[in-house]
Amino acid sequence: MEIVRYPSYATPTKPQYVGFATLPNQVHRKSVKKGFDFTLMVAGESGLGKSTLVNSLFLTDLYKDRKLLNAEERIVQTVEITKHVVDIEEKGVKLRLTIVDTPGFGDAVNNTECWKPVSDYIDQQFEQYFRDESGLNRKNIQDNRVHCCLYFISPFGHGLRPLDVEFMKALHQRVNIVPVLAKADTLMPSEVERMKCKIRDEIDRFGIRIYQFPDCDSDEDEEFKQQDEALKDSIPFAVIGSNTIVEMKGKRIRGRLYPWGIVEGNL
Repeated sequence: MEIVRYPSYATPTKPQYVGFATLPNQVHRKSVKKGFDFTLMVAGESGLGKSTLVNSLFLTDLYKDRKLLNAEERIVQTVEITKHVVDIEEKGVKLRLTIVDTPGFGDAVNNTECWKPVSDYIDQQFEQYFRDESGLNRKNIQDNRVHCCLYFISPFGHGLRPLDVEFMKALHQRVNIVPVLAKADTLMPSEVERMKCKIRDEIDRFGIRIYQFPDCDSDEDEEFKQQDEALKDSIPFAVIGSNTIVEMKGKRIRGRLYPWGIVEGNL
């Protein structure tokens, strides 16, 4: 009697396996191949180092062709929306980064509703994305929605200004707001902590909803949980940006050179 041997089914660990267990890998490969879109808005009054910080974060110069306005031109300038797009690749992962800047914000004598062009722009991008998603051809949709807004707070005041409060309250339902304390190297460490505490208290008092970092899963290790808590306690982030490359301890870094030492650009 002849015995017929049938080939055994492949297991998920073998390359020839086809099944739903490979779906996460398929989605990962597709996403990495296509790349990601990320739109970051920076807002705040002029002179707080918004452009410098963006250059420091992404190690590029997005504003090399920008024209600097004189005092007279700033007086008559209205709030504008400008976009800078750059393609970044890191370890094989592609990112299409769009920086949305808001020149003219907070520079006028009368800043009543100067945030209106900003909120209108955010709404327009959501509406455009909704129309594209509702269309027939959804294969090559470009996501221009604003995913995050870095709002720069001046270190020279005593907490939030009325304009800061009104801007964040007008936008906190439209975009993830991350407040940052600009030019932290102008303050002593103790002053930075006092300023942060005051800003956090005022954010709570005025009912401003800023971006909240997600909580850790219960099975995460303790070191990661401590890092997550430290990150949450750091809000608003005290930031230092620099376009200058300096040498410190044998390494070339972006930082600010002072007579008394070097300040490394960081969060």
